[in-house]
Amino acid sequence: MQVKTCGFPPLENRDKSISTFPGIDFFGCGTLTKEETVSFSALHSEICRCGERAVNDMFVVISDIWLDNKDTMTRLEEVLHEYDKQDVVPSLFIFMGNFSSHPCNLSSNSFSSLRSQFGELGQIIGAVTNLMQQSRFLLIPGPDDPGPSTALPRCALPKYITEEFKKHIPNALFSSNPCRVKFCNQEITFFRQDLLYRMRRSCLIRPSTEETSDPVKHLVATITRQGHLCPLPLTVQPIIWNYDHCLHLYPTPQTIVLGDKSEQKEFEYAGIKCFNPGSFSTDSTFVAYRPYNREVELSGLQKVDWLEKQNSDDGDTVQHISRD
Repeated sequence: MQVKTCGFPPLENRDKSISTFPGIDFFGCGTLTKEETVSFSALHSEICRCGERAVNDMFVVISDIWLDNKDTMTRLEEVLHEYDKQDVVPSLFIFMGNFSSHPCNLSSNSFSSLRSQFGELGQIIGAVTNLMQQSRFLLIPGPDDPGPSTALPRCALPKYITEEFKKHIPNALFSSNPCRVKFCNQEITFFRQDLLYRMRRSCLIRPSTEETSDPVKHLVATITRQGHLCPLPLTVQPIIWNYDHCLHLYPTPQTIVLGDKSEQKEFEYAGIKCFNPGSFSTDSTFVAYRPYNREVELSGLQKVDWLEKQNSDDGDTVQHISRD
């Protein structure tokens, strides 16, 4: 037998998927009663009518925060202080790993160091008053962060690592990887994995450039059509089968956030808003996302020119937040 053509199954429209299974919440709540369905719709309608709070809601997504890197922590502190000065501060900060510049495992013997570094991060956040009072913080582990195994899905960061942090930020949320967030009736999936490199490395046939030559768009087309966040062989990426459903993308969420060490990117595919915040420790990039209108602001810290450097008080290169 000779294979002439190989392709993916067609992508099913989200509305069609929802209408096929009325009353079932695939996002994690199981079966919804009619009253719960009406309640969710009423809440969304109320927020849309009021408008002001929902319009101002903003999620700041930062990936690859190396707590053991002084330059990274200095830049993160600057970002937090800049947002603290705003009239309306972000409602949610999503910090995605890796939280160390090197893999943190039994061989590295660096658990106690990471624990104290999380404590220092808590002190930095605790020093920004407005954010402490009005913002929430969600932390998602990366592929090289401590955990029982490298299999997916990854559980939340161990309590031993986060205890010092929670002393300063008691209402912080520590989630699994992937993580799902529901904003009214909008479903947002966060996944921190260096997926692009691993998928391209496992390709048997080079992706077609007929529709696009962008590798990130190829990646999103693959995972959405396969209905799975990580459609790799088990020899490449082990999966805990009892929790494989946590990686499913059916029905497709409205927004997919892929934390990848590749370059910052934002686009829409088949009605799905997709973006990668980039690697903060490598190129100082992050994303500000407004869920009300699904607006993505590609952001980052950039160096200014030589004249501004000369005029700065300490003589160092000045950095500032810029949005493309």
